[in-house]
Amino acid sequence: MAISLQTQPTVPGSRVLAYGAARGDLVVPNDDLVGPIDSSDEWIRQRTGIVTRTRASQDVGVADLALTAGREAIDSSGIDLEQLDAIIVSTISFPYPTPSLATLLAGKLGRPDVIAYDISAACAGFAYGIGQADSLIRSGAARNVLVIGAEKLSDFVSPTDRSISFLLGDGAGAAVVGASDTPKIGPTVWGSDGENWETIRMTGSSLDFRDGKVEWPTLEQDGRTVFRWAVWHTAEKIREMLAASGLTVQDIDVFVPHQANMRIVDELAKQLKLPENVVIGRDIAETGNTSAASIPLATHRLLQEGAATSGDVLVQFGFGAGLAYAGQVLVLP
Repeated sequence: MAISLQTQPTVPGSRVLAYGAARGDLVVPNDDLVGPIDSSDEWIRQRTGIVTRTRASQDVGVADLALTAGREAIDSSGIDLEQLDAIIVSTISFPYPTPSLATLLAGKLGRPDVIAYDISAACAGFAYGIGQADSLIRSGAARNVLVIGAEKLSDFVSPTDRSISFLLGDGAGAAVVGASDTPKIGPTVWGSDGENWETIRMTGSSLDFRDGKVEWPTLEQDGRTVFRWAVWHTAEKIREMLAASGLTVQDIDVFVPHQANMRIVDELAKQLKLPENVVIGRDIAETGNTSAASIPLATHRLLQEGAATSGDVLVQFGFGAGLAYAGQVLVLP
């Protein structure tokens, strides 16, 4: 006997309803970090564009940052908590391998019964989350999804590391994605380059703990390889993403790549030949590199400051450890 199973009704598309943000409560200037790496404020500014970075106090955890950003996004979205169906969190700095940060937030938000899970895509994680939220909504599995990128990277900094430690900041950015009769999030272009798996890495592992090597893990990277890869491969994927959405660079109003390094941001704008009127996210100058949180934090700042406005066409693209990458074109709320 043939069996026909019922399925969820599909919807035409999705859109971002609102953003939320939380930055670390401490402003850390370059001069506070240069001693252990034998550097200078001028060197850091020239190499990265960073003037300060925000970091969280010892008693402020990544969950606190995520909760603050998530609540702002929900409060600004116009939906009731009861209408929230899923929480997706991207983080590499939640100190518990399991259970997930997403399930903890579901409980703290008063929605313990929703779909809730974490993803590990590092600096590409927020765009991965938006892609998954879009898919959940289009399939009919959810109507409203909270996507959060949250990091407390200062917990994994070696003060003497010259490859990445001075780049890193703490923060969380969030977006509520909801169903839309007119698609306002374009196709996600995503993937990875596993041949460069070790280019950005966390030192140490559970194997080190098993073998009695219990040094605290820290982040490090091969900066030159990451720079070259990000500039050439990312520009190519962004062109592919625009084509998939039926757009060209002339249609872009706002460009927010992962805030890895100001030189990468500038070089991407040059490679893409962005028109002069395109607003470019440069949150890294004051916030630092916050991995999964960087894209929503930069977008939130542009909206708050009025540099970006409702209806603008935003191109966002994340890239990082793995090397994982993902991005979308979307219309700002």
